[in-house]
Amino acid sequence: MAKKKQKQSAQTVQKQNDQLSIKDQLNDSLLKQLQAKKQALSLKEEEQKETERKEAARIRKEKEKNKSFEELLNESDLNWSEFKK
Repeated sequence: MAKKKQKQSAQTVQKQNDQLSIKDQLNDSLLKQLQAKKQALSLKEEEQKETERKEAARIRKEKEKNKSFEELLNESDLNWSEFKK
């Protein structure tokens, strides 16, 4: 009978340990620090993406600005043979 109780108590302890998460095991101040760090990193990542997007747009505009007339003419979708008649 003692073995049966021991097995049951071991199983309940195992269930309680499984139910505890890392959040439950950390103290509040450390958890708040980690959440603040996570938020700061996400903001930094968003700023970096925005900077990369702006840089790509600037480069694209610069390339368009420096195109020669021949390049612009070759990219044109107009059918110039229609205007020859």
